[in-house]
Parts: sequence; C-alpha cells; structure tokens
Amino acid sequence: MDTFPPGTATLLEELDKKLMVLLRDGRTLIGYLRSVDQFANLVLHDTIERIHVGREYGDIPRGIFIIRGENVVLLGEIDSMKESILPLEEVSVDDILEAQRREQESKHEHEKLLTKTLKDRGLTYAPDLGHDDLF
Repeated sequence: MDTFPPGTATLLEELDKKLMVLLRDGRTLIGYLRSVDQFANLVLHDTIERIHVGREYGDIPRGIFIIRGENVVLLGEIDSMKESILPLEEVSVDDILEAQRREQESKHEHEKLLTKTLKDRGLTYAPDLGHDDLF
C-alpha cells in the first residue's frame, strides 16, 4: 500500500541529494535531504541558510533542519557544477547580515513613502500582507 500522496512520493528519489528549499517566510536553505514523510515534511542535514543581497551572498550554518511540508514554496536539486561558477560574490556572515539589514530598512522607508503618497490620494496600502497588493 502506497502511503505517500502522488507529489510526495517523487521526493523519495531526492533522498541523499543536495537540495535548495525556499520557505514561505522567504528564507533559502541548502542541505542534504535525509528524510521525507507523507505530509512532505523534510529533514535536511548539513544545512546552510543562504542570504542574498544584490550580487552578494553569505551562508549561515544551521546543521540539521526539520521543515514542515506546508512551509515549502520551492524545492530543487543543486547542480554542483553550476554552483561552483555562481556569478555571485561570497561575503562573511556579518557583512551579509549588515547588507540585509540595510536592504530591509530601505524597503521599509520605501513602504512608508508609498503609504503616505497613497494616503494623500485617498488610497490605502497593506504591506503587512507579504505582497504588494493595493487595496
């Protein structure tokens, strides 16, 4: 008896492969798939969290990571040949976290300006919904 839903069963073929997982909260994880269940919950081993800002990236070691299937947006195998020729520059964790903080502050300032501009025109903007819809 097959206990896995059709889409989850194909994940069994990805066991022990290096995968990139994009989460609902926007984080990107890279690690080796060690386990999957009928709910598409994942266990990654030797996991890193990769943070991208512009053309730079930094990796934060996370170890073993358990991910609820409902939080996975995108999942794909890492091609080690292509990974070695990334057109990105690796920077230290401190540098990438600082760049991420500056980027978030810039986005926040932009949202404040957009909200004020729309309010002046009688419209409202709901940035807390996680997307850029106008209401």
